[in-house]
Amino acid sequence: MENKNKKPYCFKKYNEEIPEYENDDADDGVKEIIVERNKGFNTIEVIVIIFISVFFGIIVGYVITSGKNSLVGQEVSPEIGEFITTYNSILDNYYDSVDGKKLMNAAISGMVNSLDDPYSSFIDSEDVESFNQLVDGLYTGIGVTVQWKDGKSYIVDVFDDSPAKKAGLKVNDIIIKIGQKDVSNMDLSDISELIKGKNGSKVEIVVLRDEKEISVNVIRSEVIVPSVSSKVFTKDGIKIGYIYIDSFAANTYKQFKEELETVEDNKIDSLIIDVRENPGGHLSQVNKILELFFPKNTILYQIETKGKKEKIYSSTADKRNYPIAVIVNESSASASEILTASFQENYKNAMIIGTKTYGKGTVQKAIELSSGATLKYTTQKWLTAKGQWINGVGISPDYFVEQSGDYNSNKTDESDTQLQQAINLLIEKESK
Repeated sequence: MENKNKKPYCFKKYNEEIPEYENDDADDGVKEIIVERNKGFNTIEVIVIIFISVFFGIIVGYVITSGKNSLVGQEVSPEIGEFITTYNSILDNYYDSVDGKKLMNAAISGMVNSLDDPYSSFIDSEDVESFNQLVDGLYTGIGVTVQWKDGKSYIVDVFDDSPAKKAGLKVNDIIIKIGQKDVSNMDLSDISELIKGKNGSKVEIVVLRDEKEISVNVIRSEVIVPSVSSKVFTKDGIKIGYIYIDSFAANTYKQFKEELETVEDNKIDSLIIDVRENPGGHLSQVNKILELFFPKNTILYQIETKGKKEKIYSSTADKRNYPIAVIVNESSASASEILTASFQENYKNAMIIGTKTYGKGTVQKAIELSSGATLKYTTQKWLTAKGQWINGVGISPDYFVEQSGDYNSNKTDESDTQLQQAINLLIEKESK
């Protein structure tokens, strides 16, 4: 596997209303795919994650809320009984005060760590909000991305249709005050906390624009995090649509469909789908996106659960036939790889361009605990339509193209070697 020491990419870097979520227990470079988020447990999960199940959840909840009351009349396994005895013994006899919630979190985290799976993790209640915002693709705030540079807090992005946009905040505004509080020398995380608030509440933000102080009142509301963007390139009389997918959040399919319709309204001849740096996300979203391109009953990919394989078929009548180029790199993972593999194996008019993908062939499920924490653990493998497991291997592109060294210092479409190669290959295909 390539580039294993690379820092994991997050869904929205530098967005200080959506702090970067990192799993400290996972190796650098770990990517995530969330199949679904549930509240509570079901009995099947007893087998899946070793005692972290509905039975465990009920008993643990009882222990936390009822303290040291005995579980009279309830049947418990020896392992669970031992756990409860240990928990109560520490609370009763440890020489210093003990926080029961922290003790419980440590116990659950230890069980997950014992699985020796870098993609399974325990996310405590303090980090859950950021995690949920990332996978849901929405949050309550004002809709800006803030970046610290040159000793100042710059707004580097203002989301379309966001409260910030409506209030008149602009890119390159420098945030200097929030309310009456001077934030000129404040950390971004602290600025984020001041910006956050309840839906419908007002926050005053003072920015420096063209050397003038401007006060703006913003009404916080639900903000959709953009995960898809598009444009159209025209070269040699050929129109090429371009769609970038940043991640597969819970609302990515809707955004993708809208952007696809927009570029198709421009009478494109071919399409580029860019999933570079995309860490994955909801499996349901990539499934729906693939169904836009493949006729009914096409095998999109396969899921393997405890040795039993299930083929996932396209269930719609939608399909496309125009040439498609998928651009990938070593940070394209999980759901991004499902999309890439499906086009590589199923779409006759597709080509994969870039470098070998990350190589993550497992599927995770996230469960919300009654304490507010979230448990994420691996439940399945995913295989390509032809049954290949790419875990630890990745997907090799049809055209291996490394990024230009100049691109990092000058990120333009013209300096993007992989993008330009995709455009040229599509034009060459159209010209034949």
